[in-house]
Amino acid sequence: MSLYVLTLVLTAAVLHASWNLLAKKTKGKTPFIWLQYIAGNILYLPFLLFLTSQGHATYSQPLLWFSLSSSVLHLGYFIVLQKGYRNADLSVVYPLARGSAPLVSFATAIMFLHEQLKLSSVAGLLLIVTGVLIITGLSFKKENNSKIMAGITYGVVTGLFIALYTFNDALAIKKYVVSPLILTLATNFFSAILLLPFVLPQKAELKREIKMHKWIIIAIALLSPAAYILVLEALKYAPLSVVAPAREVSILLGVFMGARVFNEEDGKRRLIASVLIVGGIVALSLS
Repeated sequence: MSLYVLTLVLTAAVLHASWNLLAKKTKGKTPFIWLQYIAGNILYLPFLLFLTSQGHATYSQPLLWFSLSSSVLHLGYFIVLQKGYRNADLSVVYPLARGSAPLVSFATAIMFLHEQLKLSSVAGLLLIVTGVLIITGLSFKKENNSKIMAGITYGVVTGLFIALYTFNDALAIKKYVVSPLILTLATNFFSAILLLPFVLPQKAELKREIKMHKWIIIAIALLSPAAYILVLEALKYAPLSVVAPAREVSILLGVFMGARVFNEEDGKRRLIASVLIVGGIVALSLS
């Protein structure tokens, strides 16, 4: 992995952990997610206009189909993630979601994109998965196991959606040379349309979200697309089986934020377990 790609991935990780911290604070539902999409498309519209003025194609058939499929997968991701944040700790849901995704991404990249399987990649992946399992801290003797189980369930399902949309979008970027920024904005546009019938009856909730969380919505609308665009840009220069797991350095930040900001339990143990994940990321970066 080159220094340029590593910089893209690490920057994306910081942005991603930051907007998830904000999302956890709001515990928002569908109207909150819809407002994110609307605000994001408005804020990034000048960049789209700039690309158009530079002669970049803003429409193609692959863009249409990949952005549609990506929008469905991203909606599933956001809905399950927000529900997880309403029912469990950030330091459980976030690392498990981010840590389980590389397993699926890694397998699909090897099987369908024919990327090379290396010993360092396998070792790195095993370290990541082991670290995530330790972070969850599941024990049948604990009274709060129901909360932990909720975190595990929502985390794993979220991770599945992450892996699926990452593979979908990597295919669009690597095989069909779709612009990362245009793909992200098109995905957000279709997501907003798909959610529209569900948010129209919730006008009171929309007004409440705008009144209470307008600045958080704007912040997430900036950070979330930026984080993902950087990841897609990295995919232009490095294999999916390396980029997808390496971006999960954000797990360290997520666990730290959960322990410090929300005073979640077992913060020290979860941070120590995160060292395994760092080791896994280092192994993957050497692939």
